[in-house]
Amino acid sequence: MALDLEVIARKAEGGSDYPPLLFVHGSCHAAWCWDEHFLPYFAERGFDAYALSLRGHGASASPRSLRWTSVASYVSDVERVAADLPREPVVIGHSLGGLVVQKLLEQRRLPGAVLVAPAPRWGRGRGAVRLVRRAPLLSARLLLALEPRTLFSTPELCRRLLFSPATSEETVNRCAQLMGRESFRAWMEMLVVRLDARRIGSTPILILGAERDRLISGDALRATATDYGADLTMIPDMAHDMMLEDNWQEAAGAMLDWLSRTLSPP
Repeated sequence: MALDLEVIARKAEGGSDYPPLLFVHGSCHAAWCWDEHFLPYFAERGFDAYALSLRGHGASASPRSLRWTSVASYVSDVERVAADLPREPVVIGHSLGGLVVQKLLEQRRLPGAVLVAPAPRWGRGRGAVRLVRRAPLLSARLLLALEPRTLFSTPELCRRLLFSPATSEETVNRCAQLMGRESFRAWMEMLVVRLDARRIGSTPILILGAERDRLISGDALRATATDYGADLTMIPDMAHDMMLEDNWQEAAGAMLDWLSRTLSPP
């Protein structure tokens, strides 16, 4: 039986001529991370905007063992929500959600996709090595607990890994309080995944990166953009959680500019 999934919808007043936007969150986040700023922002600018919480996240029902849930299961969640929308959506994925979107694009062409600080198409093995070198004790705790949330379990860790130094204490504390559990299996799959660039590149893609990102390197994003023939925009003075930073409008504006150029209303 299919699990009930949380979907937050913010629709354009008077309807929209554009394809709907479907936002997919990353590790330990849920639909709330998009509803803080991005969903209202895009609804006010003429888009019907939706965000789902993947199974076991937010208000979505949890599988018996979230720890061993696969990326493929997350992809099926996105497919279910997309099928209920009035038109094929532009899908936006952040971090692990960016990997979920890339796996979806291996299977079908969409009107467009935005990958926000995504896991690169050849996996995050190098990034994991950097994390172990920078934080060996924290990495050991993650492996012993089989729980990725360990990385974001305090405001201090959230600030260190997800936010730029200028982000307010209020923003960081709120994010830390809302962080949830994550699938260890999906986290490990993210390290070793290999994706079909030819199939994925048939969809128009924007890759949105942050110059202060401590989890996904600019070099990885540039290589991924080249592989897909995608557009790449790097936002200065922002870190991994661009959609939650105090200057989130810079990332939202870059996405809006690309969508306006790429999508044509019927």
